[in-house]
Parts: sequence; C-alpha cells; structure tokens
Amino acid sequence: MRWGVYLLVAIGFAIACAFLSQWQFDRNESRAEQIALVERNYDADPVPVSDLLGTAGVLQASDEWHPVLLRGEYLADEQLLVRNRPHGGTSAFEVLVPFRDESGLVLLVDRGWISPGEDSVPKSVPAPPEGDGTVVVRLRPGESLPASGRSAPAGQVPTIHLPTIADRVNPSLVTGAYGQLVSEDPAAEAGLGGFASPTDDPGPHLSYAIQWILFAIMGFAFIAYVIRIEIVKAKEDAGELPKRQPRRRDRDADDEDALLDAVPR
Repeated sequence: MRWGVYLLVAIGFAIACAFLSQWQFDRNESRAEQIALVERNYDADPVPVSDLLGTAGVLQASDEWHPVLLRGEYLADEQLLVRNRPHGGTSAFEVLVPFRDESGLVLLVDRGWISPGEDSVPKSVPAPPEGDGTVVVRLRPGESLPASGRSAPAGQVPTIHLPTIADRVNPSLVTGAYGQLVSEDPAAEAGLGGFASPTDDPGPHLSYAIQWILFAIMGFAFIAYVIRIEIVKAKEDAGELPKRQPRRRDRDADDEDALLDAVPR
C-alpha cells in the first residue's frame, strides 16, 4: 500500500514537471519567433507608412520592427513625455511627438530619450525639426495601461497607451501602432538618446525545460531507491537476508586513536 502511495507521488511530481517543461518549451519557441521577426524586419528597407498600416492604421504582428518612411511634419505643440523608461542606467523620459504624413495618417513618433533633471523633471526637451521633412521609424505596437493604475503629471503619460494619448492630444492619431525614430531629414538641432537594438539572446528557457525533464526522472529514481531500501530491510527482518553489520573502522584509525589516548593531558 505504501509503495503505491510512493508511486502516485512520483507520478504527480512527474506530471507537474512535464507541465513546467512544456511551458518552458513554449516560451523558448515564442522567443525564437521574436528573434526571427527582428532579424527579418529590423534592417529591412523602409517603405511608405501607408503600405504597412493602410488607411485604418492597423499593424500586423508580422510587420513589427519594420522601418517605414513618413513625409510631412511634426505636430510639435502636441508633444508628450512618457516617464520611467530604462535608458542610460536611469529612469529616463522618452519624447513622443505626433507626425502628420502626406497620406493623411497621424503617427506617434518616439523620438528618443532624455535623462531626468532635478526633481526627476527634464530641464529642457529638444524640439523636433520644423516644417516639412522626412522621417524613418520602426513600427511598434502600443503598450497597455499600467496595472498599478499609476498616473503622470500634466504633459506626461505613464506608458505609450495610444488610445489614451489620442484622447489627450489628437483624435486623428493612429492607435494601432507608433514609430521608434531611426532618422530625421532635416535633422533636429539637438539630438536625443537613441534606442538599442533588441537582443538576440534566446534566454534560458530550453535549458530549464530539459532540467524539468531530468527532475521528473530523478523523482522516479528516488522513489525506486526508497522502495529498494524498504524491501532489503523487510527481508533482513524476516531472516531471508543476513543483516548488514556496521562497517569496521580502519585498523590504522584504531591505532591512531590509541596513541592519542596515551598522550598525557
């Protein structure tokens, strides 16, 4: 009866390990797909923004990171800052400015980042180029509202949640995507911090998946060892096997103990 319980415990543990292993395999596959997407799109040739977003401003998942070309002008009076962005070893601000393309689309452009000043407020924000120009950006999906419900002061937002930004600055703003700046022509008088390219590190998911499989095997091995010990002990108690004698100490160790006992204290 007890062995059956042991076996059930081992099976339950193995099922849990199999679930966790599959979860890690799924995460590894998802990460591999993300890396492949970046490798395919990140350095692709720019295309007109309307080619990928259409008139509805909808971003397909397969087009994320793809560079697009915008011709038109920045709507500088609708600029916002998004706070608490991890750049330069600090919680920086990113500068968001809508851009009206000649196709009629108004796309939010994340122009880059600036360090916080005193009291975590930037002293000044470099202005975008004035007048008509050409901008290349990489398309990104919008972000969710913060789960904590945190807000931001006037002129700032806690995340790049596009519907909220559209309500605040421009009802015509595309809410299906925004762009991370690659280049501006003409260039701004003062530049901002740029964006690092996404890492191609696949992460530890595959090794974790294999480890969970090994844990499941080790669980069965441990239960088998416990059952074997109990079988041997039961046979010894029944006289079917001679009882194991305690291992005798090494003769040299006995001699050393005798010499130590003879030393006067």
